[in-house]
Amino acid sequence: MLNIIWIAFFLIAFIVALFKLLVLGDQLIFSQLMEAMFALSKTAFEISLGLTGILALWLGIMKIGERSGFVEWLTRGLTPLFTRLMPEVPKDHPALGSMVMNISANALGLDNAATPLGIKAMKELQSLNPFKDTASNAQILFLVINTSAVTLFPVTIFTYRAQMGAANPTDVFIPILLATYMSTFVGLLVVASVQKINLLDRVVMAYLGGFTLLVVAILGYFSSLSQQAMLTQSALISNVILFSLVALFISAAAIKKVNAYDAFIEGAKEGFQTAVTIIPYLVAMLVAIGVFRASGALELLFDAMRSLVLSLGLDDRFIDAMPTALMKPFSGSGARAMMVDTMQAYGADSFAGRLASIVQGSTETTFYVLAVYFGAVGIKNIRHAVSCGLVADFAGIIAAIGVAYWFFG
Repeated sequence: MLNIIWIAFFLIAFIVALFKLLVLGDQLIFSQLMEAMFALSKTAFEISLGLTGILALWLGIMKIGERSGFVEWLTRGLTPLFTRLMPEVPKDHPALGSMVMNISANALGLDNAATPLGIKAMKELQSLNPFKDTASNAQILFLVINTSAVTLFPVTIFTYRAQMGAANPTDVFIPILLATYMSTFVGLLVVASVQKINLLDRVVMAYLGGFTLLVVAILGYFSSLSQQAMLTQSALISNVILFSLVALFISAAAIKKVNAYDAFIEGAKEGFQTAVTIIPYLVAMLVAIGVFRASGALELLFDAMRSLVLSLGLDDRFIDAMPTALMKPFSGSGARAMMVDTMQAYGADSFAGRLASIVQGSTETTFYVLAVYFGAVGIKNIRHAVSCGLVADFAGIIAAIGVAYWFFG
C-alpha cells in the first residue's frame, strides 16, 4: 500500500505539472518540481541529523524504564482485564503475557520492543486458533487494541516537534492522551459489540471505569480554565508528568540495583542507530510529498476539501493537518513525514502543526500492523479486523480535531 501511495504522489504530480505546462503555459512548473526534490532531500537529512541527540536522550531514558521493570509491572496490572476480554484464552496461557507486554511497551513508547512482542503474542494466539487461515476473536481484539492503544510517552512526536522549533514540544501531551483514549475506547466498544464481549463484568467495568474517570477528571479540570490558563496548565502538567516518569524510572532502577547509566548508554546507542536508519525513509516520503505539493496537486485536494467544509458552515483550519490523518492508517513513516511537512509548511506551533502532532499520536498504523501481525501467522481471512480498526482510527482523528480546537483553537 505504501508503495502505491508513494508512486501515486510522483505520477499525479507529473500529470498535474504536464497539464500546467501544456494547457496553462506554466514554463516554470518542472523547475519547481526539481527544486522541491533537491530541497526536501536536503531537509530530510538535516532533520534526521538533528534528531540524533534527542532520540539518543529519550531512547536512553526508555531503556532505563524497560530495565527497571515497568513493562513487567504494567503486565501484571493489565492481565486480569485481558483474561476477561478474551475468555477463549486460558488464564495461564503465555499469549496473555505477550499481549500485555506488547501493549505495555507501546504505552511507554518502546516501539522496538513492542513489535517482536506483538508478533510473539499473535503466534501464541494462533496456537489456540482452530481455523489457521482465519483470524480468531482474540486475535482481532488484540490487533484493534494494538492499533489504537494509549501511548503514555509519545517520545517520537516530542522529538520531531523539538527539532522543528516548537517553543514547548510537550504541549500536545494532554491532547494526545485524550485523543488516543477515545480511539482505544471506541475500538474496544466496536469489537465488543461484534464479538458479544461482556463489558459489564465487574473487573472490566473497574478498569474501564477507572480509565474513564481519569479522563473525565482531566476534561473537567481543563473545562474550568480560560484558554490561556488551559495552555499554561497543560504544558506544566505535561512536563511534570513526563519528568516524574523519568525520575520514577531512575529511582526504580536504583532500587532494583540496575545500572541506570549503562542502560541509558545502551538505549542512546539505539537512538543514534534509529536516527541514521530513518534517513532513507524520510527522504523518500518528504521528496514525494514535496513534489506533490509543488505541482499544485495537494493544493487542489485541499481546496476541494475546504470548499466542502465551508459549504457546511464549519471552520476549515483543520484541513491543513489532514494529510497526516489520511496517511496514518496506511503508513507510520508516511504519516510521520506528513506531520513533519505540515510543521515545516505552517510552523510547529501553528494550529495545523499541533493538530498533525495530535493526530499522529492518536492511533497506530492499522494496515501496517495488520499486515505484519497477521502475515506472521499466515492469516488470510481477517473478518472484521479492518472495519473495527478503521472505526477506532476515525474516532481518534475526530477526537484529535475536537481536542485541538479546544486547547489551541
